[in-house]
Amino acid sequence: MEVLTENQEEEAKEEENDYMDSDELKDLEMKLVTAYIVSIDTSNLPASYKTNSPKEQMLLQIADNFHRQYAHLCPDREPLLLHPINECGMEKFVSTTVRPTLLPYPELYNWDGSARFVSDYITMESLPSPIAPPSYLYSPTTILKYQRGNCFDFSVLLCSLLIGAGYDAYCVNGYATREVCMMDETREVCPLLKKSEEVSEKPKKYAVRRPRDLRSKFELRQEAKKEAENRAAEEKKQKEEEDRESEKPKPDPLYGLRVHAWVLVLSGKREVPESFFIDPFTGNSYDTIDEHFLGIESLWNHKNYWVNMQDCWNGCKNLLFDLGDPVRWEFVLLGTDKPLLSLPEMEEEEEFGDDELFFPLPPADFETRCPQGMKVIQYKKARLEKWAPYLNSDGLVSCLTLYEDPECTKVLEVREWFKNREDMMEMKEVNKHTEVTTEYFDPGHVQGLKVHTYKTMDPETERSMEFYSKNRVDGLQKRVETAKDMAEYFEGRSDFLCYRHAEFGKRTKKAPTALVNTESNARPILQIKEQFHRNPEKPADEDVAERIFVILEERILLTYHCKDKYITALKMEFVKRSDVDNKGNKIIMAPDMCIGYQVGSLEKDHKLLHFYEMMLRLMEEEKVSRHQVWESEMEVLDILRIRNEEEAASQLTVSIYDTERNEKSKEQREAMERLMQEERQRQVEQDLDYLAPFLIQMGGTEKMTKWLALRLKEDCLNDFKHRLIDKANLIQARFEKETQELQKKQQWYQQNQLSMTLEDEDAYLAYCSEAMFRIRILEIRLNRHKEMAPQKYMALEEKLCKDPRLAEHLRFYV
Repeated sequence: MEVLTENQEEEAKEEENDYMDSDELKDLEMKLVTAYIVSIDTSNLPASYKTNSPKEQMLLQIADNFHRQYAHLCPDREPLLLHPINECGMEKFVSTTVRPTLLPYPELYNWDGSARFVSDYITMESLPSPIAPPSYLYSPTTILKYQRGNCFDFSVLLCSLLIGAGYDAYCVNGYATREVCMMDETREVCPLLKKSEEVSEKPKKYAVRRPRDLRSKFELRQEAKKEAENRAAEEKKQKEEEDRESEKPKPDPLYGLRVHAWVLVLSGKREVPESFFIDPFTGNSYDTIDEHFLGIESLWNHKNYWVNMQDCWNGCKNLLFDLGDPVRWEFVLLGTDKPLLSLPEMEEEEEFGDDELFFPLPPADFETRCPQGMKVIQYKKARLEKWAPYLNSDGLVSCLTLYEDPECTKVLEVREWFKNREDMMEMKEVNKHTEVTTEYFDPGHVQGLKVHTYKTMDPETERSMEFYSKNRVDGLQKRVETAKDMAEYFEGRSDFLCYRHAEFGKRTKKAPTALVNTESNARPILQIKEQFHRNPEKPADEDVAERIFVILEERILLTYHCKDKYITALKMEFVKRSDVDNKGNKIIMAPDMCIGYQVGSLEKDHKLLHFYEMMLRLMEEEKVSRHQVWESEMEVLDILRIRNEEEAASQLTVSIYDTERNEKSKEQREAMERLMQEERQRQVEQDLDYLAPFLIQMGGTEKMTKWLALRLKEDCLNDFKHRLIDKANLIQARFEKETQELQKKQQWYQQNQLSMTLEDEDAYLAYCSEAMFRIRILEIRLNRHKEMAPQKYMALEEKLCKDPRLAEHLRFYV
């Protein structure tokens, strides 16, 4: 513990006296416990919560004996948390509260997912006394149901989930700083900001290599070392100055005395390389030597309870977590050493108590996560808000607001995360200083949009769009637009185009609203520059690397790729003119209309006709490029229109497996339930009394005689016999009808065979095939009916003889 000043010692004594009045403290705690227990419905809890089994009673006796010996041998130590009362007012050995459970949610299979779930799902409550552990400890089932608890409740629930997932986890009873105990993160950097800062830029693959450094490496190391020391000294000085500012927390008079519970995860299982702590309030992980944790009294899991016998003068930095060492860790139960480093499915768990090892959590509650579906966390110059999916109509699940000042009054930036949006938007960043908005999209947007950065949604303004190039036919990767130009980047194109840049001029007059989207009223294009990757199938001096259409000056500039062992490339310039000679004839092509720079010796001597044909091709390609630039402008307008519609509608998608929200799936399930109900109703109707029609004719069974029984039997059998005969006649009639119709069709075919077309023959063959199929089916049904009819008749006769209403009179006729 740090050495306190005299004033701090006086404050600590005063505050400690406030909490250390044992009678008042016990009365207050018992009132709080009683009020909490009254508010908990224990009627549905198992009987094991309200009573102690013989094994549990034996555990309580062992714990009491251990506590007496511990208090005698260590009178200066604080009392241990060994057998607190549960929600039913029963004392339970603390290890029986940990219930290893693996919930059926993939997010809880890893420690970080479980920690985030517990920190979000449960609402924090302070301990009755900041310097003493509570006298009550509730089960994870109750904690999950009421979604509130103190640090011990958080730790028990998280430890149960981690052990169920295969981790070697333990609940820890110890001491921590005021910020950890009170879940004060106002001086901590938001974890989302830490993750974004850790992302480093990837080195470029084709960057130019730096020249070789010929300076002494030893001297460079010495200079770097000296600079690092100076920089560290400056940073240390700056940090000390910052600590003197108002952001520095005030001294805690209860420093080292505040009780806190957290989770210890030991290395070994689940490939955990090093042991670490988990703060259940925040879900963050810490090293076992972290300065936030000031000491440990004891720890436990579902198997045993260990008391720390090591000195905590330096916090937890010098503690060794070898639980099998009886010198450093005193355990309660004999013969239960530290669990072996084995897989969870290979070890046999020995549990205490008769409670179930599984506390259920409905999917709807797991999805809601935070109480009321919302949670707010205050960080250093940042505020994080969380919502459950589908709680907000726009799909907003997280919002991080960054501020300039510690008081959080001036907003610097707002970052929003979304889920289940129909427009596939995942994240949105708004910089309040630059007024720049950046939207990030998952794959699947209608235009293949990936990132959209803009200041305003008005067209022909500064913006940047990135696309999923593999989802687009043109391979567009990025488009950057301003009021004066537009640059596009491509990849994976068959024409090897990788870059296009268009410069625009000012419109002479504003186009009518109805003609804005026509190519004739588009912005005037001054120049188009296009760059191409190397095409290995062409010679370098025939493969264009860059071409520029200077539309205003009617010039076309070509630059080809460099040939091997050359440092310059072939260049050509075409000038489009409409001059006339001295005779008045129009000049189609003149030598000065094509100017070129030839690399090396002149290998090819092209004639003027070749350059003329080449210029004609370039003029056509210029028209195509201008049209493609106009199409790009139209696509930008289309994307802006779609984004405005998507923001106005903000539709959310629902999975087909979400039967509660998916209307189609819900209707299908209801239809299936109706069909099943109708089928059950039909089955009930089929199981109705088959003698009812005949009994009604005879006036009931009150005066049943032998003669009436025989008559009832004969009437029922005769009726069934007639039904069998009628069914056979019906099948026979259908069979004869199908046969006659087939014969008529065959006779018609014989008469008209010579004059029939191929379509008629195909129709005839198809009819014959279907008719033969129907005839075959009727024949099979008729034969089966003839075979089954006698058996059905005999079965009915046997059933009538065994009917309790007729059996007494027909027993001699069986």
